[in-house]
Amino acid sequence: MDFLLKQNADATLETPSATDGAGFVATSGSMPVVDATAMNPNAAGDRFRQAVLAVEQVVYEWEVGSDCLTWSENAGKVLGIPNITAIDTGKRFANLLDPANPENRYDTVTASGEVDEGAGVLFQLKYRIYPRGRDTDVTAWIEDSGRWYVGPDGGPAKVVGVLRNVDKLHEREEALKYLSSYDQLTGLINRAKLADELQQAIVDSETFQMPCAFMLVAVDNLAMVNDAYGFDVADQVIAAVCKRLGGVLRGGDAMGRYAGNKFGIVLASCSETDIQVAAQRLLRAVRDTVTETAAGPVSATVSIGGVSLPRHARTADEAMVRAEEALDRAKAKHRDSFVAYKHSQKRESVRKRNIMLADEIISALNTRRLAIAYQPIVRADTKEPALYECLLRLLTPENEVVSAGHFIPVAEQLGLVRLIDHRVLELAVETLEQFKHVRLSLNISGMTAADPRWLANLSAYIGAHRDVAERLTVEITETVALQDLEEISQFISTVRDMGCLVAIDDFGAGYTSFRNLKTLDVDMVKLDGSFCEKLVDNPDNQFFVRTLTDLAKNFNLKTVAEWVEDEADAELLRSFGIDYFQGFLYGAAEIQTPWQNGATGDPSQLAAL
Repeated sequence: MDFLLKQNADATLETPSATDGAGFVATSGSMPVVDATAMNPNAAGDRFRQAVLAVEQVVYEWEVGSDCLTWSENAGKVLGIPNITAIDTGKRFANLLDPANPENRYDTVTASGEVDEGAGVLFQLKYRIYPRGRDTDVTAWIEDSGRWYVGPDGGPAKVVGVLRNVDKLHEREEALKYLSSYDQLTGLINRAKLADELQQAIVDSETFQMPCAFMLVAVDNLAMVNDAYGFDVADQVIAAVCKRLGGVLRGGDAMGRYAGNKFGIVLASCSETDIQVAAQRLLRAVRDTVTETAAGPVSATVSIGGVSLPRHARTADEAMVRAEEALDRAKAKHRDSFVAYKHSQKRESVRKRNIMLADEIISALNTRRLAIAYQPIVRADTKEPALYECLLRLLTPENEVVSAGHFIPVAEQLGLVRLIDHRVLELAVETLEQFKHVRLSLNISGMTAADPRWLANLSAYIGAHRDVAERLTVEITETVALQDLEEISQFISTVRDMGCLVAIDDFGAGYTSFRNLKTLDVDMVKLDGSFCEKLVDNPDNQFFVRTLTDLAKNFNLKTVAEWVEDEADAELLRSFGIDYFQGFLYGAAEIQTPWQNGATGDPSQLAAL
C-alpha cells in the first residue's frame, strides 16, 4: 500500500477542499495533503487505488511522533464520520473509540514487544467506534490491520494500515456466539452451557457445604403433539412449558434446554426434602394451565427426574446420567410424575457389567471373534437335516464360547445389534459360498429389519453369489413383525423378491398371530419353543399347537417345532402335521460345521423347502 501513502509534508490547506485525485482528502489545519504525482506515478498505481476504494477499505498513515493521521479519500464515507478533520490525529481518533474496547491501535503498537527487523511488524485488531461522537448511539465495528515501522530511537515511528467496516461480520459472529451458548427457540442456555453451570454449582456446593440439585424435565407425549398438530405447534408447547417452568424458579436457579423435549434445571441451596417440594411446584405449573397454540388449546404435562448433589454425583456428567436414570423411572410410572435418584448397588453392578459387555462386543467385532454355531432343523418324517440355523457365539480371548443370550440384550439396548447382524450375514454368506449343498437360516433383530443398509448388503452379496439366495432363510420374531406390520411386510417382500425365504420365529408369542398371519407373506413359521416343550403333559399347549398347525397349512406355510427334546413330544408333533423339528433331540448347535461330520442332509430334501 506504499503507493497510496506517499505524502508531501509541506503541502497544507487552510480551508476544506475537494478530493485532490490522489487518494487522500485535503483538510484544514495542518493535516498533510497528498501529492497526486507521488501518489499515482503510473496507471498501475491508479488501478490499485480504485481497487481499494471499490472494496470500501480505508487506507491510513499515522506518524507516531507528530500524531498526524493521513486518510484515503473515502474515510468519511466508509467510517460514517461527517467531518474528516475529527480524526486528523491519533488522539482525536482515539476520542471516538468505545472505552469498553479490549484493545486499541495505540496500545497495540506502542506497547508491542516485537522487533522490527526491516519489514515492519504486522498487527490486526477489532474495535468499536462512535463515528459521530461518544454522546450518540451510532456505532460501527472496525477491523484495523497494518504494519508499524521502527524509528531512529528504536520505537514505533510510522504505522501504515487499512480499516474496514465489519458491522455485518460482527453481527454474524455474535449470532454464532449466541447460538453456541443459547437455544434459539427458548432463549435458554444450551446443554453445553448448562453443564458448565451445573459443574460450578457442584463446586460451590462442596465449598460452602450447601447441597444443590439437578432436575431433568421432559414434556410428556410430545411425539403425539407432533403427529396430531405438526412440529410448529410442538415448538409452541415447548416454549410455553419453558415459560411456565421459569416462572416458578428462584432467582439463583438456572435452566437450560437439555434436548428436544427436555429441560435441565440447576437448583441452588436445595436439600433432598426441598427437591420434592420443587418438583411438585414444577409439575403443577405445567399441569394446571392449558397451552394456547395456533391449532387450538393443548394440554401438557411433564415428567421429572432429580438428583441431589453432591451426595449422588460429583461431576456434571455423572449428575446428568443419574438424572436421566431417574427421569426414565418417572416416565415408566405414568405421566406427570417425579422420581428422585437413589443409589442401588444392584443397578450399579448391572451398569458396570453392561459397560464391560459393550466393550467386549466391540472388541469381538474388531478382532473377528464372533462366530456361528449351526443347529440342525430336521425333517419330521426322515429326521434328516434340511437346513441349519445360525446361532451367534462370542469367542473370548481365552477361547471360551459365550452364547448370544448373554450379550445380545445389551447389544440391543446400545444399538450394537445392527453391527452384529451385518457380521452374521457376512459369515453366513461365506459358509453358503463354501458349501454349495447347505441351507442356512439366520435371525435378525427388529432394528436390522428397519435398516436399509442391511438389505443393501444382502442384495450385494446375492448379486455376487447368485446361488446363495435360494439357500438362505431370514428369520424375524413375531413380536418384531407385529410392531409395524406395514414396514415389516415391505421388508419381507423385498427379501423374498431377492430369492430368499422368510420365516416368523417364536410364533405364538405375540398373541395376535392368527389375525396377522395372512398379512405377513412368509414361507415358514417356527412355533415358540415354550409351546412345544413337554407337550405330552400339557393339553392346553397341544390344542394351541394343533390349531396353529392347521392354520399354517391353510396358508400353505411350512411349520417348525422348536425345543424338541423328547421322542414322545416329537411323535405327537408329527401326528399334528409339523414339518420340521429343531431341538437337542436332533442336535445341539456346533461351531464346527456339523455336515462335515456326516450330517450333510439329502439335497433333494433340502429342495423341498
